[in-house]
Amino acid sequence: SFRAVTVPELTQQMFDPKNMMAASDFRNGRYLTCSAIFRGKVSMKEVEDQMRNVQNKNSSYFVEWIPNNVQTALCSIPPRGLKMSSTFVGNSTSIQELFKRVGDQFTAMFRRKAFLHW
Repeated sequence: SFRAVTVPELTQQMFDPKNMMAASDFRNGRYLTCSAIFRGKVSMKEVEDQMRNVQNKNSSYFVEWIPNNVQTALCSIPPRGLKMSSTFVGNSTSIQELFKRVGDQFTAMFRRKAFLHW
């Protein structure tokens, strides 16, 4: 069984690098835009306040030249088996780390003609 979580905990978990699907650390880049979707019995005011707090505390990780670059949404129907959940989608410049790593690996294999069958 899952333990009940609060909006501040969910918000903190959303921005935790361990919970990101891409192997890049957002602290090495800046967010251009991001979207947070909450599900369950959640107050929209609480969600907005938490996202504003995150943006204010971590302002160096958000570009200043895109106004209103954090979007929030709320679905009042919780996922099965949970009281609430959240989903985070972020567009960060830190993804360049991942692209550089893949590019370097490709270059190394291409030099050796690995996996080339023509």
